[in-house]
Amino acid sequence: MSSRFGRVVTTGMIAAVTLGLLATPAPASAAHDRSVQVTVMATSDIHGNAVNWDYFKNAEYDDNAHNDVGLAKVSTLVNKIRAERGADHTLLFDSGDTIQGTPLAYYYAKVEPITKTHETHPIAKAMNAIGYDAVTLGNHEFNYGLPLLAEWVNQMKAPVLGANAVSARTGLPAYQPFIIKTMKVKGEKPIKVGVLGLTNPGSAVWDKGNVEGKLKFLDLVATAKKWVPVIRGLGADVVLVTAHAGDNGMSSYGSDLPIENASALVAEQVPGIDAVLFGHAHNEVPQKFVTNKVTGQQVLLTEPGRWGQRLSVVDFTLAKKRGKWTVTGKSSTTVNTNTVAEDPKIVKLVGSQHDKTVGYVNQVVAQSKEQLSAAESPYKDTPILDYIQAVQTDLVSKAIAGTPDASLPVLSIAAPFSRTAVFPAGPVSVRDMAGLYVYDNTLLGVKLTGAQVKDFLEYSARYFNQVAPGAPVDVRALTNANGTPDYNYDQLSGVTYDVDISKPAGQRIVNLAYKGTPVAADQQFVVAINNYRQSGGGGFPHVATAPVVYNAQVEIRQALIEYATANGTIDPATFADPNWKLVREGVPVF
Repeated sequence: MSSRFGRVVTTGMIAAVTLGLLATPAPASAAHDRSVQVTVMATSDIHGNAVNWDYFKNAEYDDNAHNDVGLAKVSTLVNKIRAERGADHTLLFDSGDTIQGTPLAYYYAKVEPITKTHETHPIAKAMNAIGYDAVTLGNHEFNYGLPLLAEWVNQMKAPVLGANAVSARTGLPAYQPFIIKTMKVKGEKPIKVGVLGLTNPGSAVWDKGNVEGKLKFLDLVATAKKWVPVIRGLGADVVLVTAHAGDNGMSSYGSDLPIENASALVAEQVPGIDAVLFGHAHNEVPQKFVTNKVTGQQVLLTEPGRWGQRLSVVDFTLAKKRGKWTVTGKSSTTVNTNTVAEDPKIVKLVGSQHDKTVGYVNQVVAQSKEQLSAAESPYKDTPILDYIQAVQTDLVSKAIAGTPDASLPVLSIAAPFSRTAVFPAGPVSVRDMAGLYVYDNTLLGVKLTGAQVKDFLEYSARYFNQVAPGAPVDVRALTNANGTPDYNYDQLSGVTYDVDISKPAGQRIVNLAYKGTPVAADQQFVVAINNYRQSGGGGFPHVATAPVVYNAQVEIRQALIEYATANGTIDPATFADPNWKLVREGVPVF
């Protein structure tokens, strides 16, 4: 069967893929105790990086640690390991978030969408050429809607897995749950490697507009408990889980959905798993062992970071015991892709698509009167974020004109997505806009009361560490309290307020006013907000249940580009509004 979501499968439909694997020669005295090594490689969170290129800087990718990115680098490492270990000794998997994250991915989703052109997606081209054995769905796979995802799934030669993504109507898996790879061993019983794919339940929140009423996302532990015995029952000697979920057991949303970062919980609670290859958190975890609470066995976990900067390499040793292959040893590490050159085959394969994207992002859309930087945006009200606020406010204000809400003040939220974003003095290009607004969010308008606005701002202000009056202020230690990322620090335009960082979280918003008058608890506002936040992303109060007064599915990044193009000039004198500041007991911090 198939569905508009992708491939729907049943256990009996899953085909085993046969690979040749030569057994390691055993000493004559132990002829019946052969051991075999199987190597499994894994990537995750590729996020649209096909080649080692920074589209926002229009240059080869580099960072402070001199990491490299992209599947072309991964390909070289994979080829090297296959040559060293024997191609038929190896398998290659990915744990999700592959088709969103760069202008390259955006171009083939929105500018020339593969759903219309049916051109092979550059990430599908690269992964097919590298020879992935299976790829698991990440939450960002749903960003561009189910039709585009289905097109990409159909373009992939490797199975695309997601056992816990089920049809909202039937409850059946909407994507292939697992795959079993069968490896031939000369003169011996074949080795079967089962791989279960699990995606992130948070997609129900983060892409509510794309999946609501169509897909449900089940608990990772419960899903693994269902399918691992099935995989073992089909004769798997090694069982792997590829999971797009971090390992800290926590969620960035409330308790209404299954746990977001459940990889370690799967290892702890589900018997029969040898290793979990995970992603989503963008961390590098070369090797970690978790004790299964049922069997007492050690389960190996590894995460290869992000963007193709690392490749996880897992080695399993299997021995024949009483006629059955048994895992007798396992270890893993991560390998840095900056140690190798790009695979020219992959570079050439996606070259025309890369070049087309470079041309697109370098189109000039406006002239900026002066340089605007986001470097200080996490702790100061900066004109470059005010530009986002101005565009969002303008769109929502025009949209509600002539409606019953037309008389309400329009506020706007924006967060410092990138500290490196800059509008240069002079020509401003698409890539400058994309560098400022790095996410593919759409714009909504919701109604909030004054009391709700204050609650929202108090929640946002948790982002700052508490600093006593008179104490030195180190901007490097000021933000990201309790691990709160920059994208979860929302700033509000249209009202004035101070954030008192000498106070504990929850007591920081002071002098909240609209046009010089303190905001009343029952005062009504329309707030321009992105779909991630409105759908519950970040767990902010009130917005997910607030009445929606505007939702035209306008992409915010595209709105910024069109606004700049229409005006031709970016002049902070027309939109900069320093309406908030950090204080301590009324004294400005800066």
